[in-house]
Amino acid sequence: MSTFDDAFDADRKLSRSGCGCGQHRSMEEHDRAALTLRCEAPPNDDARYEGVVASAVMRAIFPKDAARRAFLKSVGASTALAAISQFFPIKTATEVFAEAGAPEKKDLKVGFIPITCATPIIMAAPLGFYAKYGLNVEVVKTAGWAVIRDKTINKEYDAAHMLAPMPIAISLGLGAQPIPFTVPAIENINGQGITLAIKHKDRRDPKGWKGMKFAIPFDYSMHNYLLRYYLAEHGVDPDTDVQLRSVPPPEMVANLRADNIDGFLAPDNICQRAIYDGVGFLHILSKEIWDGHPCCSFAASREFITTSPNSFAALTRAIIDATAYASRPENRKQIAEAIAPANYINAPVTVLEQVLTGTYADGLGGVKTDVATDTGKVMKDMGLSPPATSYKSFSVMGKPFDPAKPDEYVASFKIRKSS
Repeated sequence: MSTFDDAFDADRKLSRSGCGCGQHRSMEEHDRAALTLRCEAPPNDDARYEGVVASAVMRAIFPKDAARRAFLKSVGASTALAAISQFFPIKTATEVFAEAGAPEKKDLKVGFIPITCATPIIMAAPLGFYAKYGLNVEVVKTAGWAVIRDKTINKEYDAAHMLAPMPIAISLGLGAQPIPFTVPAIENINGQGITLAIKHKDRRDPKGWKGMKFAIPFDYSMHNYLLRYYLAEHGVDPDTDVQLRSVPPPEMVANLRADNIDGFLAPDNICQRAIYDGVGFLHILSKEIWDGHPCCSFAASREFITTSPNSFAALTRAIIDATAYASRPENRKQIAEAIAPANYINAPVTVLEQVLTGTYADGLGGVKTDVATDTGKVMKDMGLSPPATSYKSFSVMGKPFDPAKPDEYVASFKIRKSS
């Protein structure tokens, strides 16, 4: 889900798919635009913040996306904006968001796991985005997701980098007392991969993985769901045919090297570190399983948001600005250098550049570039009309998901588990 969704585009779904700059309906569309130099971030802070506020308002008014799109197609974007502005002044709200009062608390601690999913949260410290809004933020590298959860619940952290399902689990009280948490932004989509130990380079067919041991970052993680999905679709029961272990991402490569695990589903920088160290190879990117899947989020307790609204607003603005800066490909080598030191991700700059620029080694002697071909341009050159988007439906490994028929979706799998 982009932070910068165009809420007044009748053809765009305000879902967890999309691209980082918010102007495209999928990463494929974003990549095609980038190749023809048509992908530009909002021209200034005001435009960026207005987009964020408008997106939030439209989500609140139209919780069902189909209704929002039908409304916009019937009246048009300009009429819709004028009508909504009569009872909710978007421009005024944007000004309030952009010019909030002095932070109630300037010294903040934000926890993070040293993975590239947290790039905007981390880079906002060394590149001055927090300081721009009058905050003195200490971004604290943390050992694992359980520690992130506990320290945030115990108020040692004011906010944190979390796996997307974690705030939901905390709010529902799964494993502890329920505490209301809020997710201002999904930090990234895609950006993960399945890496196997180099000794398995001839075992590329998942049907032959029975008896293997795999690491995932946390039980309540997209990684757990995606790996289970991938295994089950290839006839491997994730509960009985393999072992799944929760291992903090920074410890995965060492466990792979020590032969404690056969592989893992983890963030790209962990995959690339295994390749860089010569102990693993990349089997598949997570986007090849579900393109556009959410991964990590920026989260805070409702208590922090209500007791320190100005601090929270300043923190959110800083991360929005950092995200916009990171969405520009020309900035990514600088970002890789900024987040590489030991107190941040603690990785070779080369590894981070491969992750952030999309040109990377696969561990089997090849170098890949993760950029979509500009098929739309080719079609236009041939006199054909390309489709507006290649991501019209929610689909995982070829199976379309209809939120109105979840039972049918679950029943379509030979190996399944629901409760």
